[in-house]
Amino acid sequence: MPNMSMQKNPMPSQDPQVRAHNFNEVALGYTEEMAIDEANRCLNCKHKPCISGCPVAIEIPNFIAEIRKGDFEAAYQVIAASSSLPAVCGRVCPQESQCESKCVRGIKGEPVGIGRLERFVADWHNAHAAGKPVRPEPNGHKVAVIGAGPAGLTCAGDLARKGYAVTVFEALHVAGGVLSYGIPEFRLPKSIVNQEVEGLKALGVEVETNAVIGKVLTVDELMDEMGYEAIFIGSGAGLPRFMNIPGEALNGVYSANEFLTRVNLMKAYREGADTPIKKNQRVAVVGGGNVAMDAARSALRLGAETVYIVYRRSMNELPARAEEVEHAEEEGIIFKTLCNPTAILGDESGFVKSMTCVEMELGEPDASGRRRPIVKPDSEFTLDVDCVIMAIGTSPNPLIKSTTEGLETNHHGCIVADEVTGQTSRPGVFAGGDAVTGAATVILAMGAGKAAAKAMDEYIQGK
Repeated sequence: MPNMSMQKNPMPSQDPQVRAHNFNEVALGYTEEMAIDEANRCLNCKHKPCISGCPVAIEIPNFIAEIRKGDFEAAYQVIAASSSLPAVCGRVCPQESQCESKCVRGIKGEPVGIGRLERFVADWHNAHAAGKPVRPEPNGHKVAVIGAGPAGLTCAGDLARKGYAVTVFEALHVAGGVLSYGIPEFRLPKSIVNQEVEGLKALGVEVETNAVIGKVLTVDELMDEMGYEAIFIGSGAGLPRFMNIPGEALNGVYSANEFLTRVNLMKAYREGADTPIKKNQRVAVVGGGNVAMDAARSALRLGAETVYIVYRRSMNELPARAEEVEHAEEEGIIFKTLCNPTAILGDESGFVKSMTCVEMELGEPDASGRRRPIVKPDSEFTLDVDCVIMAIGTSPNPLIKSTTEGLETNHHGCIVADEVTGQTSRPGVFAGGDAVTGAATVILAMGAGKAAAKAMDEYIQGK
């Protein structure tokens, strides 16, 4: 029976006052009854506008139709035909600006909860699936993938399904890329990432960890000496940016990358961790994206009494997902918007003791289309903090470029690649994700990996 409710089924979640002190997943997921009820909100539109908003082109109305029938495994198979990481995407994709933004139900109410349904289906499959996926027949060709993040894993999965022998080279000691080191446990449990990686391994994908390409091996060696017929570079954008203001070298100043890697990958929140983080009391996170929200909410869970988000534009311009901002506010994060740091001050021992800021106001739009922040005269003030986390963006590590012959990059250090195929200036070498675009979303990286896999297959078969 159609559900004409104007609102989505709410997502069950931990109480804010409880979850602010643990690293357990915030959202608890739909029940079977809730999923079917939400699926009944879908109108099964003839032109399927929601698909146009999905970077990996999932047949959204088809998987929702299977949920309506109660055939959750069939729904999963529809999603898996297009996405290698459905349990991940259901949790971290910005559906509100992608598939759900195209949903007809969103014209007069809330769109169908597509992301919540994808998460439900993936979790149901992971809990009930019996046996491993069938490994395809080998086609006699081998390819390499650099980076086991969302772009690399997607590319590897698509090529493995076509029968390629795929080896993924990952610099860190675990696969997952930003899914493992960047996104906190309370948003994306690492057991989910591990399940998705194990599923790819069952298809025949080999994952070599602790393999820093550019040091252990080079792209040239992979192609010229080891016989890989094509290579995909999905090495991400892990080089942090700083503001270049006084005091950034003080103890207690972190890049968000370092802070989150210690928390997520090295489990700094556990007693006896090998790479602990000092328990700070007053933390300022500079930036307004999802990474800033992740860092702020992690700092709160580590025991900080006060956590600020310091952002130079207003709440309306925050680039973070609305859901993440809402969760942060519920947990007690303080938003100091229209503010910008000018210096970080230290005590006699070299530790952070405060940060000076200026108030901002918004002027005319800049090249990005957002109103340009302008300093208010005579507006300087001091924020009493003992930790500052810089979450103002990242850029690609130059290591691969500096060790690869004929690989073109732009002035930001990003690899130059064809927007459709991912082909770089080096024949047989493809690239996608944050290594090409700079820091972006998981699903856009996955879309790039998917497109590159198709182009790599055509390149090899065309040879």
